[in-house]
Amino acid sequence: MITPDFVVSFAAEGLKMALLIAGPMLGFGLVIGVAVSVFQAVTSIQELTLTFIPKILAVMLSILIFFPWMIEMMINYTAKIIINIPMYVQ
Repeated sequence: MITPDFVVSFAAEGLKMALLIAGPMLGFGLVIGVAVSVFQAVTSIQELTLTFIPKILAVMLSILIFFPWMIEMMINYTAKIIINIPMYVQ
């Protein structure tokens, strides 16, 4: 039987997985964004495109680096959900 506790734990686990998968990309974007902002403040360059291009490249690089790990995490999570379907239905 599906209880409110089960629904909350199921949703929390899904959100945790989403944050784990998005974390490396967000972290790379954050670090590069802060570095570019400090560079702009020091050099007084106020070019708007200077902030976007390094962040986009950093996120793309992080996707390339962490893609195997992200796929493994998603496959394990999905397999766990599929294996436990009989328990969820009871």
